Amino acid sequence: MPLVRQEIFPEKKLPDATELLASGSTAAKDYCVGSNPFLSQHNVDSEASYKRKSAASRRIMHHAQVGFRSLDKSCRAYAEIYDSCLAQDVIIDRYGLCLDWSMGYPTNQRHDRPQGTGLLLADIDDFVTLTQCAPVAPHFGDFVLGMPAAFENTTAALAAGSTAIGNLGQYFTFRLPHWDDDIFTTSATLKALGLIATQEVEILVHSNLDDGFAALFCDLSCCLGAVLLEKYIVNDLIGANISHCYGHHFSDPTRRMAFHLALAQVTASPGTMIYGNTTQYRGNEQENYASLEAYISVDIAGQNLEPTGHAINPVPVSENIRIPDIDEIIAAQVFAARLVEQPLAPNSSLDMELAHRLAGEMVFGAIKFQHNVLDGFTRAGIDIDNPFEMLLALKRIGGKRLEQLFGPGLVDALAPRGRTPLIASTIIDEISELARHHLAQVSSDDRRIIGKLNLKVMTATTDVHEHGKLLLDRVLTEVGITVVDGGVSTDADDLAFLAKDAGVEAIAVSTYNGVALTFARDLKAELKRLDLDLPVIFGGRLNQIPQASNTSMPVDVSEDIISAGAFVCEKPEDAIALLAKIIIGRDRND
Repeated sequence: MPLVRQEIFPEKKLPDATELLASGSTAAKDYCVGSNPFLSQHNVDSEASYKRKSAASRRIMHHAQVGFRSLDKSCRAYAEIYDSCLAQDVIIDRYGLCLDWSMGYPTNQRHDRPQGTGLLLADIDDFVTLTQCAPVAPHFGDFVLGMPAAFENTTAALAAGSTAIGNLGQYFTFRLPHWDDDIFTTSATLKALGLIATQEVEILVHSNLDDGFAALFCDLSCCLGAVLLEKYIVNDLIGANISHCYGHHFSDPTRRMAFHLALAQVTASPGTMIYGNTTQYRGNEQENYASLEAYISVDIAGQNLEPTGHAINPVPVSENIRIPDIDEIIAAQVFAARLVEQPLAPNSSLDMELAHRLAGEMVFGAIKFQHNVLDGFTRAGIDIDNPFEMLLALKRIGGKRLEQLFGPGLVDALAPRGRTPLIASTIIDEISELARHHLAQVSSDDRRIIGKLNLKVMTATTDVHEHGKLLLDRVLTEVGITVVDGGVSTDADDLAFLAKDAGVEAIAVSTYNGVALTFARDLKAELKRLDLDLPVIFGGRLNQIPQASNTSMPVDVSEDIISAGAFVCEKPEDAIALLAKIIIGRDRND
């Protein structure tokens, strides 16, 4: 169905974009970029200037992620990682500072809000204290822009000398638990962007595409088209400067390189970083080194070929098992630095001729996607010259429908999103491959038992990380289970209500961000309140920081989840076996 303005904006009146930007601009006289060791030691006014110098000299920069729960440990990591790497002739150029998702709420509401596993900073002084610990560029990349607390967190990041602030990509896809006021969030983000645009020095507005629409699109042309749309809003309409990151979901070496080449064609700003391909981390630490070398060698080759200012990001090989500790971060950085020093042998899986051709096709498709979106918005009565309406419309419509309506591929009812992708996203291939692997592990007995009934199972996620759910949906469907969508970033009370309304026989929850136990307890309580006795299955990263803990590291809470009355399954085939067992037990009791 075509877009209709009233469907997207049922409100009689929206906030005035000009007033919000002006409010942020006026605040620039009180909030500006502070000093820190990075800016002073390198004698630059911004990280963008530093990046341009490094790219011009073809020096490859390093990015590391830091953000333990406690400020003390984060400060220690800030200094120790830099010093230890420098002693091994490795320079860490920038840190991605992982704020906890609860930092996205307004300050006066954080105390009673659910917490994840990230860094908690009480006030501006905490921001400043952290960035004084080493001459490394502070990149506040998560839960600042695109959040209800966008303006107040941006003022704190600026005071700490940060000149790369994000994550605008999260605005489009992230939802904080129990927060539904997207008007407030958009207003706060626009005011923050007005503050950034008025700074006397250049601030990079960071957007991680993999946290935005890139994780949802089936066509890489649409991913690049999202870059053009964000650039149009931030650069053309607001007057700030956007900088993009990608990498989590780009597994195929040739398409990873092609995206890098295409991005270089459509953007002039130095990039923030190329994130590690963490979806390939599926084994133990020794096995994951093969994946680390595979993607980081492509990124090194890309920066040698087309320097864009992106820092490489060697993700520690323990990432899929736990939050990496300081020594593991250092090990990954040193490993990557030694690769940079080596003359890289030709990658047999990297077809450069094909990469250049795909890059050209990707740029063509991206331009077509942007044109289709802007034309479709105009026809629907959305003011494409109004950054508030543009942001909110993109958020409310969502990536899936945007691709269905405006993707550059040919219409095909059998294709994902109803269109043949110009260049298929690698994550779709990965999920299909993983589904085949897990389906092969399902026993014939379990298939027979499940196949006898029209079983309905609701699947949902506690956060924005959707790939575990997509994989589970695919496997459950293949064995004959009807999957009912419980949503992404769904609150426990909403999920319980949806389950009752849909009449499902079980609920399966995929989780990632350190809230597994709290969510399990809340969901079981809501089901009891609704007088529903449904089996609840949890999978994913089942960890959480204990309430009374004096450590900043999360612990496994699988046994606690079981004690709360839920089930734990490590793999999709385990969930199918459990459902078969539950059915047999139920039938016997009947």
